[in-house]
Order: sequence, then C-alpha cells, then structure tokens
Amino acid sequence: MTRTQPDVPSPDPSLPTPSGLVVVDKPAGWTSHDVVARTRRLAGTRKVGHAGTLDPMATGVLVLGVDRATRLLTWVVGRDKTYAATIRLGLATVTDDAEGEVLDVAAPGAVAAVDEDAVTAGVARLTGDIQQVPSKVSAIKVEGRRAYAQVRAGQDVELAARPVTVSEFAVHRLVRTADDAGRAVLDVDVTVTCSSGTYVRALARDLGADLGVGGHLSALRRTRVGAWSLEDASTLDELAAEVAAGRPLPVTSLEEAAAGLFPARRLSAAEAEDVAHGRRIGPSAADPGGGPGAEPLDNEAVTGGFAPDGRLVALLSDRGHRGERTAKPVLVFLPGERFPAPPEAPREER
Repeated sequence: MTRTQPDVPSPDPSLPTPSGLVVVDKPAGWTSHDVVARTRRLAGTRKVGHAGTLDPMATGVLVLGVDRATRLLTWVVGRDKTYAATIRLGLATVTDDAEGEVLDVAAPGAVAAVDEDAVTAGVARLTGDIQQVPSKVSAIKVEGRRAYAQVRAGQDVELAARPVTVSEFAVHRLVRTADDAGRAVLDVDVTVTCSSGTYVRALARDLGADLGVGGHLSALRRTRVGAWSLEDASTLDELAAEVAAGRPLPVTSLEEAAAGLFPARRLSAAEAEDVAHGRRIGPSAADPGGGPGAEPLDNEAVTGGFAPDGRLVALLSDRGHRGERTAKPVLVFLPGERFPAPPEAPREER
C-alpha cells in the first residue's frame, strides 16, 4: 500500500516546482514506489521516478528524479552500485532473502564445517565478470509476466543467466549464531560493488549453494549509486521538515546532476541554439584517425551540452564515420530556446 499519510506537508504553491535529483535514504519496510509517492506529495508534482528498485527489506540510497530530471534516470540506473550486506549461510529460501519461506536447512555439522577460508574462496569465485541467474522473485518478465508474480502464484520459473560484473566482494566478519527457530547459521557481513543488473540476493544464494549449505540475504543497505552515496542522502522526515518550513524540496539541480553523469561541453550561443532546435553540430571529441589498430568509434558516449549561461541544453552523442562525425542531440531540455550571443568586451582606446 502506498504510504501517503495525511500529515505529509504540501509545498508552498508560490514556489516553483523543483527540478533535479533527490537522494533518499530509503527506510526498511517501504517499497521504492512508496518513496516515490511520498516525494510526489512533497514536490507538488506527479513527475517523480526512481533509478533502480530497492526491495522493501533493503535500506539506503535511492536516487529520485523530479520534473525534468526524470529524463536523466535512464543513465543513473546504469551506474555501478555498492552495498553493505549480511549473507546468512545454512538456510535457503524461496525468495533468496529473509522474507521468503525456508526451502532447505543445512545440518548443524555442515554449517560448523564452513570456515573463513572456505567463505573467502567461495566469494572469490563470485567476483569479476560472471554469469548470474537472477532471483526468481525479480521483476524480470517471462512470457509477458513478472517472474515474482508467477512465483507467488505457485508456478516454477526458469530464468536465463546473464553477464554481470562484481568488482568488489569483500568479507568483513563471520558470526556463528542461531536463527529464531534455533537452527545453526553462519552470518557473513560483506561489501559488494557491482554492475547494474546484479542481484545481491543471487550472490547470497550462489555462495550458499557453492559451500553446500544454502544461503540467503538477511540484510541489505545500498551505500552508493554512481557518484551519489549515503553522504548525499536525506531521510524522508528531513525532506518533509524542509517543505513544512516553507522551503522548496532540496534537489541536486539538473545542471549539477548532468555534470556528475557526463563530460561537459561548453557550447557557443550559436551551437546552443542549433542543439535546442534539434540540429547537429561539430563533434564533441576529436575525430579519430583511421588505419590499422585504430580504436573503434564509440557511438554510445554521451556529453552534456551547456549553454553560455550555464543551463543544460541537451545531451549529445557523436555519430557518423571517421571524417564525418557530428554531435547529435539525443535529449533536448530547452527545445526551441534562443541564446543571444554575449556582448563583446569593450575595446581599449590607444
């Protein structure tokens, strides 16, 4: 259920609608949609979206886009992410996390036999470029239906493995304990840095399977998404306090967000006007030469195009063959805008 309680403050109608990114420290028990719904109330607009779902049990960095900044979320989603997590070895669950029904329970002796060296070796096998089968309760669609919906309906779902990159999988602490039912378990505190599309729940599941005792994710806190970390995050209560005090919802401006995501290109007034009208301009990068061993052209790289007055005009991407490269506007933020040339500096009299 969406959490839009009646005591959520509404923004001062005399203030302009904010446009930018908001980094929220998501609380446990809230869905990502709950956070979006609350932020819509605080911002006074329905144009709010998020960059990457966090499960209800998870906490931490959730990047939201407000108003025009929702158009940047596609690029935020693709950034790598860092998590602090606890993997519980000894129990496998249907959801690969603590919210699911227990499927298998390892014998106490098997759990006791898992030592730090075994855990370290298992983690090493799950580090780097790997093929990962996503959790069956993911939002991936199978034959037009979400996998998690099929699992909850009692159906078996088979998902294909996909390439992901786990650039860091560090073990910090091992704690031997028992769960609420008195079953022996081994809790492993880890830090994971991974590419977009990696499921930390699946890492917990696969580590437990590799060690022969089963495993699931018992705690998860996202500490970073791309350039944004917990240091940049606000709680929902802190955001509500700003709005209740008559101040606008604090956001990272569109310009600052784009500068954190893409290389910046400073446009002349003429270039800015061309881009605002959807016209191509000269390439953003030097046109590379050809010949044997030449680097392949990158037609996916994006640059932020900024007007002389500092506003973000568009996102640009170099396209074309060697010697024919131009920068194409792939997303225009100021369509049809005109940019007068800055006045010339007065000449010194001699």
